[in-house]
Order: sequence, then structure tokens, then C-alpha cells
Amino acid sequence: MIAQGKKNVLGVLVDAVDYEAATAQILDAARERRHYAVTALAVHGVMTGVQDKAHNARLNSFDLVTPDGQPVRGALNLLHHAGLADRVYGPELTLRVLRQAAAEGLPVYLYGSTEPTLGKLVPALERMFPALKIAGVEASKFRSVQPGEDAEIAERIKASGARIVLVGLGCPRQEIFTYAMRPLLDMPLLAVGAAFDYHAGLLKNPPAWMQKYALEWLWRLGLEPKRLWKRYILLNPAYLSRLAVQKAGLWKAAPPAPATERVHTFAV
Repeated sequence: MIAQGKKNVLGVLVDAVDYEAATAQILDAARERRHYAVTALAVHGVMTGVQDKAHNARLNSFDLVTPDGQPVRGALNLLHHAGLADRVYGPELTLRVLRQAAAEGLPVYLYGSTEPTLGKLVPALERMFPALKIAGVEASKFRSVQPGEDAEIAERIKASGARIVLVGLGCPRQEIFTYAMRPLLDMPLLAVGAAFDYHAGLLKNPPAWMQKYALEWLWRLGLEPKRLWKRYILLNPAYLSRLAVQKAGLWKAAPPAPATERVHTFAV
């Protein structure tokens, strides 16, 4: 188990952890009924923090930020000698958490995505984990939160008996939502990115060799070129160039202090 704590990657604090440690930390929070914010960041997530100081501060207030992409895992090894053999990929981390939640009888709540996606996701998860207790399912409304609505969402989740919340809203909406809801819920919230789409069977994972050699971005670009071309064609070179500068010691990339204010405007 590797759990070395938070490390600076371009000013964003990413945890040098493996799957075993990340899963254990999330389940500990669920058992102890602690609020606990989790996200898995690939290059796009890190660069969103680099480009937006307020979002950077939010990310740096998360309890656990895993290296979702191989380039982020590589950065932890390059800059901090973390010795990570693999990334901690959001969809795979989701399955590991759900497997343990099913074994321990910890109910989960699914928040985000669309009704059709959730309609495919729920039976798929029930097939994978017959003992899994799904306490509630709520699709995204794709709009800004209304006054008092955050408290209403929190009450629905608590009333369901859930002990873990999976949030599938896409980056950075899911991180903003998770950060805002964290103080209202005594349970871990996991911003899981495209995990809902993958496990609902709407997206296909790339071949293992592409994942191993950090070429998943190329697979995703081929699947959704119109939506993702800016993310990969522009952000990947920017990420690598900044990483080289940080490695050379020419830019310290000091992380901002974690955010402490409550967010009153976010998407649901």
C-alpha cells in the first residue's frame, strides 16, 4: 500500500497513493461517517486548476486527489519519486469502492449524469455487485443551484440512508459540486468523471496497451473529437511544458492555500 500524502504538481496537490490506499481511505470515512471529498484528476483536471486560481484552491481542499491519468502518475514519480507503478483511475476506483461497499452493506447514492444513463447504470452495477445497496439515484438538472437547493439535496441523500455518494457531473462541475456539498454530508463524496458512462456501457475503455503507455487521450479523442480536441491538443502540450519547467526548478508552482469559503453558486 502506498500512501505518501499530497504532492505538488503544477500547484495542484495530488495524493501519491495506489488503489489499495485510496479505497481504504474512502471506506474508512464511510464507516466513520466523516465528510470526505475525493476526485481523480487526469491532465485536464490538473490544468483546470492551473488556469483557475479559485478552482485550484478548491482542489487543494479535497481530502483525496488521486492520479487518474498516467501523465499525472508520471509527474508524481518524476517530481517526487513516488514510486507509483500505476495510476488510480476513477472508473476502476469506483468499482473497487463499490465492491467493498457491497461486501460491508454500505448503501451508495448516485448523483449526476442523465436519466437514460442512470437507467443503464443501475442494472449494470447490480449485475456486477448483487449485494450492492443503491440508496438513491438522482440525475443532473444541468442548471445552477437555486437558493436553499443544496440543503435540500443533502437532506435527500441523508434521508436515503446512503453512506457513500458517487458524483458524475464532468470536470470541473463535479469538483465544484463535491466541494460545495462536503460540509453538508457526513459521508465521502467521490467525483468519478466518466465512470457512469463507462459502467453503463456507453463508453468503451481503450486497450490495455494504450492505458499503459498514457495514450488513453488519443482513444478518447477518436471517440469524441468535436468535444475533446481542445482538451487534448492544447492542454497536453501545455501540461508537459510546465512540468518540464517545474522539474528544472525554474518555477516553484507554489500551491495556493485550500479554499475555506462556502460555494453558493454551482451546477446541479
